[in-house]
Amino acid sequence: MSDWPPSRPGGGNSSQARYNAVMDRASAWQWTEAWRRWWDGPDWQRTLVVLWVGEFLIAAGTNLVIPFLPLYIEQLGIHRLVDVERWSGVVFSSTFFLSALAQPIWGKLADRVGRKPMLIRSGLGMGLIMASLGLVHNVWQLLILRALMGTVSGFIGAAIALQASQTPRQEAGRALGTLQTGAVSGTLVGPLIGGVLSEWVGIRHCFFITGAAEVGAAVLVIFFVHERFAPDPKVAEMGLGAFVQELRRRKIVLPLFAVTLLIQMGYLSIEPIVTVYVHLLNPRSQHLATLAGATFAAIGVGNVISAPRLGRLADRIGAERVLWWSLVAAACLYVPQAFVTSAYQLMGLRLALGLALGGLQPSVQALIRRHTPTALLGRVYGFNASSMMVGNLIGPNLGGFVSAAYGIPMVFFSTAAVLGLDAIWVYRAVVARASLSSS
Repeated sequence: MSDWPPSRPGGGNSSQARYNAVMDRASAWQWTEAWRRWWDGPDWQRTLVVLWVGEFLIAAGTNLVIPFLPLYIEQLGIHRLVDVERWSGVVFSSTFFLSALAQPIWGKLADRVGRKPMLIRSGLGMGLIMASLGLVHNVWQLLILRALMGTVSGFIGAAIALQASQTPRQEAGRALGTLQTGAVSGTLVGPLIGGVLSEWVGIRHCFFITGAAEVGAAVLVIFFVHERFAPDPKVAEMGLGAFVQELRRRKIVLPLFAVTLLIQMGYLSIEPIVTVYVHLLNPRSQHLATLAGATFAAIGVGNVISAPRLGRLADRIGAERVLWWSLVAAACLYVPQAFVTSAYQLMGLRLALGLALGGLQPSVQALIRRHTPTALLGRVYGFNASSMMVGNLIGPNLGGFVSAAYGIPMVFFSTAAVLGLDAIWVYRAVVARASLSSS
């Protein structure tokens, strides 16, 4: 193999053809070897790849409607601008509201029957309802179906629970950080895909295609995810009171639910005013939509870059330390955003903020994995997902209220204060207790 790769021939059609054939076979061999190594590797690594793709499809489908939802509502008979805005908020948030109520229920069921059935249930249910959105004839039907989608959701929470249950504890931070990038990438790409698809095939057909993709996520789980699940009879009979008592005994898990809520609330409090802020910073820009979109995306790009790396760091030095330092960095990075003078400065700060935020949710999930019995992972991650949904509801509304009452800069200051208080909470409730336990 000393003469590999072969040198490119100097000339001649036959020599060039032989060279191309050799290189094609080499490329195919390399892909085959990579596929074989992945397929024959540990179950948790194979599961991670499949669940990453599934999370991407589900998150992209959930956020795909953002660009054209007001247009669809207008097509369904709502024409006054104020009514379109009101219905858009109600229809979009209804999914999160009912999802927050349903997540703990599905999590409890996952601990009884397994996490894989919950993934299949959620993927099929969301896919069928998403396709049905293309058949509605009035806005009330749209609202009901979006609410039903919240009740059958839970794919991402079940994926986290399944991955956490299969991954060795010493690899949990890296695996869960990598898994998070699937959901973040889908959230970033979803609106872009939705805008392109709605212009290419029309809004109603866009729902059909998205529904098929979400069903595809369930099909991937059916054929490529293997779970060895043995339910714990004690867990099956455990009521809510006994469950809460078990978590209180472990001390760290319950505070993590509050941490998740505050993280998500702070993260989303800025989102409603980003476009307005970009317009104020660059009022003469001819590319406002592009600038606003890039500013939105910057935080997600930073998150995708840092989440696996900070997850790996959490495996080495402790997830509680990475969580605390990430919160401190995020709180500090919100303050200068109130003083920027151009959209490009804001974009750069949001990219840096995304790098800090990448250490938050993977660290929380790794800490939950470390302090929770495997038999209770489904229910615990269900409550954590519920906390996240509550933060999704509170954050944008709180940010919009603060902006209207006190101005846009105050949103950044208040968000920094929330994350700063969260950092103090984490230090007292998580870091200090972890230090006492280790000593």
